[in-house]
Amino acid sequence: MPQVVAGDVAWVLVSTILVLLMTVPGLALFYAGMVRKKNLLSIMMQSFSLCAAMTIVWVVAGYSLAFTNGSGKWAPYIGDFSRLFLNGIAADWDKAFVLGAGTDNAQPTTIPETVFIMFQMAFAIITPAVVTGSCADRMKFSAMLIFFTLWSLLVYAPLTHWVWSATGWLAVLGVADFAGGTVVEINCGITGLVCALMLGRRIGYGTENMAPWNLSYAVIGASLLWVGWMGFNSGGALAANGRAGMAVLVTQIAAAGATLAWSFAEWGLRGKPSVLGAISGAVAGLVAITPAAGFVLPGPALLIGLVAGFVCFWASTTLKAALKYDDSLDAFGVHGVGGIIGTLATGWFAYGALTATKDAPNGVYIGGAGLFSTQLIAVAATIVYVATMSWILLSITKAMVGLRVSSDDEREGLDIALHGEQVF
Repeated sequence: MPQVVAGDVAWVLVSTILVLLMTVPGLALFYAGMVRKKNLLSIMMQSFSLCAAMTIVWVVAGYSLAFTNGSGKWAPYIGDFSRLFLNGIAADWDKAFVLGAGTDNAQPTTIPETVFIMFQMAFAIITPAVVTGSCADRMKFSAMLIFFTLWSLLVYAPLTHWVWSATGWLAVLGVADFAGGTVVEINCGITGLVCALMLGRRIGYGTENMAPWNLSYAVIGASLLWVGWMGFNSGGALAANGRAGMAVLVTQIAAAGATLAWSFAEWGLRGKPSVLGAISGAVAGLVAITPAAGFVLPGPALLIGLVAGFVCFWASTTLKAALKYDDSLDAFGVHGVGGIIGTLATGWFAYGALTATKDAPNGVYIGGAGLFSTQLIAVAATIVYVATMSWILLSITKAMVGLRVSSDDEREGLDIALHGEQVF
């Protein structure tokens, strides 16, 4: 029977706090700095409100659907209702938690379940918050709350079960996703793209000046994201160990590589390296290393960062312009594309000796054609499921309350129109 290890508890709690810091204030400031002044408060309100709303959704049903073992033929696809409202938490609140207890892929940990619940809750909070960047400046606040409540239960929780639960079909297949390349990054990127397409382009998109209002806010937010990502990635080890240390190291390397790659690409093509480009590049590198963080060595991490910087720059500029979709703050171009790059790269570069720890429930991940094909299946399944379900849930939300504010409200700005406040 595993025992609680105080150092592991402390590290995962610190990681949890760092991940929460990424949403409020990190993402709130990052996005606020990139919208126009009249929508500053509304985008911050979305991050702040989702932090509260997703907490309740996770406690009521999200955690149960994501991490219980499930039953019968549904076990590979979704959990059961045995832990609704965190039922049963009082029984072993101070004991070491075993994820998937009673299954062939049971994963013993050295932390209490309360710590695991809270760490995973922080992921369930930031993922929908990232999506709001794709629908900035035009989505109803009521629609946002309804859609993401449904999405959290019917998209995020099942996908989490597929990848990270003991009985999930992708977990059993052997997918390597250390901190959320599929669950978080591809998920929010594809959802963001569907949101952008269904909402349509902002009024004046392509003809009016939509430059960021205050890039200093965005730099502060990106800096908080960079620091917070250390907990986001290394906390996936669920312990204070060598694997967590490697995750921190490769996260820093990939972020640095992508920052420079995006900046130099922009410098070469446009004559100047922009502040917006540098911080976007950093986030692209952080995204791409997320699934690989506990599985790759520093050399591959640098390559992943460099590729992510160049490709995400192309996706957020050339591809978006060619296809003419309005992904306002590039959730798809950075998170979706970066998540795909990182997930596939993990399949090729996973280092067996690093992955062969008790924290890997399905054994050793060795990079090569076999693991790469598994990663490819995971990427394809994630894209198809997330795109389909997001479209269905947005359609339901549209029928209930509508998705988009009126043209008058959009021109006036969402701060005044939706919240009755503004920044002078």
